[in-house]
Amino acid sequence: MNQTIKAVASKVPEVTLLFWVLKIVATTLGETGGDAVSMTMDLGYALASVIFIGIFLVAVFAQIMAKKFHPILYWVVIVATTTAGTTMADFADRSLGIGYTGGSTILLLLLLLSLGVWYWSEGTIAVETVTKPRVELYYWVTIMFSQTLGTALGDWTADTQGIGFGGSTLIFGAGLTFLVLLYFTTKVSHVFLFWCAFVLTRPLGATLGDLLDKPAEHGGMEISRLTASAVLAAFMIACIFIFPQKAGRHPGETQSS
Repeated sequence: MNQTIKAVASKVPEVTLLFWVLKIVATTLGETGGDAVSMTMDLGYALASVIFIGIFLVAVFAQIMAKKFHPILYWVVIVATTTAGTTMADFADRSLGIGYTGGSTILLLLLLLSLGVWYWSEGTIAVETVTKPRVELYYWVTIMFSQTLGTALGDWTADTQGIGFGGSTLIFGAGLTFLVLLYFTTKVSHVFLFWCAFVLTRPLGATLGDLLDKPAEHGGMEISRLTASAVLAAFMIACIFIFPQKAGRHPGETQSS
């Protein structure tokens, strides 16, 4: 009796250079878009968080119910997590007075807890295995925590540590470069490196977004938040249509033949 392994399509895209480019742009858009609603439109962090959490819940429900990978839908959910993460982190850090240090610590613990529960349940946290609704739920909860953590971490570095938006962008960019070197030159777990990179792209995007839209006296370029958000969104849409993405794949169940 022969046994074959059937490849099963994942609900997330292949992790390629395009994936990381879109992820960084999405996190930058999350910062400018979140600030546009909460600050430029003057809705406040609490109301903006409610709006973006609502969008996220609708989008992630559609994503989980979908039978296969849809690039536009996937990246809509990613952007929803970044905008919600931006306003939620700002609400906790500023409105509730938790502060960037306290907020970053709490969110890091929640992220580790999410990854731990996922691993305990499935035996792996590899994104290629996101093929079932239960696993996809773990995936999106983890991403939401990572995006919110990234916002708080970016603000902690830029403001609390006094490094500024430009300096923080360089630091997080250097961190990602180091992870790339580890990926190609060492045997460090690629799953571990993926999640480290996924988390680091968020504060990189957050500080880059702040660099674009904050006032010049605060170290920013003072570009309109709405303009920056529109340009970033247009760039993402163009990339998705010009460079089609494929779903990631992983070995499925062993089958007899």
